[in-house]
Amino acid sequence: MTTPASRGRHNRQKRNRRRGLPMRYLLPSVFLVALLAMLMLRGYVHSEILADHRIQAPAATDRVPDTILGGGPVIDARSTTGPAKSLTVPDHRIVLTFDDGPDPVWTPRVLDELKKYGAHGVFFVTGTMASRYPGLVHRMVEEGHEVGLHSFNHPDLSYQSHSRIDWELSQNQLALAGAAGIRTSLFRPPYSSFADAMDNKSWPVTQYVGTRGYLTVVNNTDSEDWKRPGIPAIIERATPKGGKGAVILMHDSGGDRSQTVAALGEFLPRMQQQGYTFTNLTTALGAPSAHTPVTGLALWRGKAFVYAVGLSENITDALVVGLVVIGVLVLARFGLMLLLSFLHARKVRGRGFGRGPAYTRPVSVLVPAYNERECIANTVRSLVASDHPIEIIVIDDGSTDGTADIVEALRLPNVRVIRQRNAGKSAALNNGIAHARHDIVVMMDGDTVFEPATVRELVQPFADPEVGAVAGNAKVGNRDSLIGAWQHIEYVMGFNLDRRMYDMLRCMPTIPGAVGAFRRDALDRIGGMSEDTLAEDTDVTMALHRDGWQVVYAEDARAWTEAPETVQQLWSQRYRWSYGTMQAIWKHRRAVIERGPSGRFGRVGLPFVALFMVVAPLLAPLIDVFLLYGLAFGPTQKTVVAWLGVLTVQAVCAAYAFRLDRERMTHLISLPLQQILYRQLMYVVLLQSWITALTGGRLRWQKLRRTGVVEAPGAMVSQRRRVNDRRPVA
Repeated sequence: MTTPASRGRHNRQKRNRRRGLPMRYLLPSVFLVALLAMLMLRGYVHSEILADHRIQAPAATDRVPDTILGGGPVIDARSTTGPAKSLTVPDHRIVLTFDDGPDPVWTPRVLDELKKYGAHGVFFVTGTMASRYPGLVHRMVEEGHEVGLHSFNHPDLSYQSHSRIDWELSQNQLALAGAAGIRTSLFRPPYSSFADAMDNKSWPVTQYVGTRGYLTVVNNTDSEDWKRPGIPAIIERATPKGGKGAVILMHDSGGDRSQTVAALGEFLPRMQQQGYTFTNLTTALGAPSAHTPVTGLALWRGKAFVYAVGLSENITDALVVGLVVIGVLVLARFGLMLLLSFLHARKVRGRGFGRGPAYTRPVSVLVPAYNERECIANTVRSLVASDHPIEIIVIDDGSTDGTADIVEALRLPNVRVIRQRNAGKSAALNNGIAHARHDIVVMMDGDTVFEPATVRELVQPFADPEVGAVAGNAKVGNRDSLIGAWQHIEYVMGFNLDRRMYDMLRCMPTIPGAVGAFRRDALDRIGGMSEDTLAEDTDVTMALHRDGWQVVYAEDARAWTEAPETVQQLWSQRYRWSYGTMQAIWKHRRAVIERGPSGRFGRVGLPFVALFMVVAPLLAPLIDVFLLYGLAFGPTQKTVVAWLGVLTVQAVCAAYAFRLDRERMTHLISLPLQQILYRQLMYVVLLQSWITALTGGRLRWQKLRRTGVVEAPGAMVSQRRRVNDRRPVA
């Protein structure tokens, strides 16, 4: 009878599940969105996004007032009632101006030269550079220099709308506020020159900027240092004639400015000896300072912007470095995997290979089962057809669907059923081990089928008394769907090719639960199957290594398993695998500092597993994020070539793995799509596992829904499969 209390508890559990479900998508999505936002911000301040590199050709000048064309380098168009005014720097006054900075290499050297000779100048900074190097802007202001706007990302403003001009100005001011706590009234248009170069395209920009409260500063002396003509030429072109005052154009960014710095070292003392003063623009004009302190919300907005830019720069730089390091390690691993897999295949397929006399003694096969009514009959029948003497023990772990009854109704020889209350897979296996009669114990899943030769091939390595466990070759049986094909590629390449490498390195990390065999004495020495982790197969394998046993791979011991057929099922399975692997690594972490076989595994096997199964996959989506960014904003051709290069390396490895396993290559057609979509799913699963581990969460066993469609090659197709029109595995 259902009580109100139980109904309320049930409803609360349902609400909790509904609230908890989106977190698996929300947290990874938030991380990816944050990463993409940082990339976009980084691209924005590097002039890769919203940048306009067009430059206007010279135009007519008939709409520009003659007083401007023939006037000085400072244009005051701020008045709304009178005409624009042209201002000139008094004689023997020099206003040094530096464009396009600040630059982390050259700006400090320019500032050092100015400080050395007590000179001041005006730095027309871009918002992109000011936001990236705020400390240099702060130093300019602290040392008494004036700062002016040079737009945010240096477009030709004659191409831009009023709203875009306002944006360029406001963003430039935002960067100044965050860097030095000021705003400025000085502005120099990008690509500007002398006052007499003002034309019908640039003059309206000057007028509009004037209405926004800015003095427009061009120049009347151009050092042409950007051409790098040599130090004498820079000094000659920068020197004003006849003692007149001048606004001199130089650059502290945009390329190699070593000649500019060297020229300043000669130009400053020479002109001071001639009676010139190097001063700020407003000082030269006898006007109030161009700087106004920023306070309140505007100041905090500027600081937040500069902080966000710095954060995005640091994080994306670190991610790029991490990605490069991981990329190099992954490529090195691919090379090592191909080499060792080749050597493994040549060794085990060579004439005379063997670990001793043929192993012919009977073995025990354990089948832990929980609600496997769809699969269990196929599983047990495949074992009965084995060509090696075996006893079959089905451990029913509290099934509620009649799994045990189905097995007993088959009345097959050498098959025993052990019933127990639901206690989990590890407890079921330990119960099976306790009832096993033979020295070698084969373990498989209740949704897996064996070929007739699987058990025989699996147990042959036990002729070597040092072998404690053997990993079989797990195959995806239901590979006729896209998800199944992706898992098929993963099993052949990601698991079995790995196992050949780990076999040669003698650090096999996992005996697959679908097909593995153990020496019973070895299991007894390590205490049997542990319930400490959710990846009991990985846990027990690591424990065997630490106890000094060899763990090897039998490529011909094939087992056909039913892979998850929906994203939800795949999620549940891989979430448990990922979290369980983390648990196992943490449990056996002391192996890194131990001696003997345990230390060897700890310093070889554990780093491999941790790096390439836990850390590297977490960074894998960065490849796709940077791919999308590169396609949209970066060097598209180089981005595509780099991505195709990575895909080619993976395709070569996959093709070789398929060749070793004698698989048809047709499934590799879906490899590119797998790399784009499947990898993202695995990333989200792994990220959620990390979150669960770091927050101390607990993860329960999750039962996957099975269909029973998988049978061993050559087996009779069941009536239910004919009804569902499912193809047999071949």
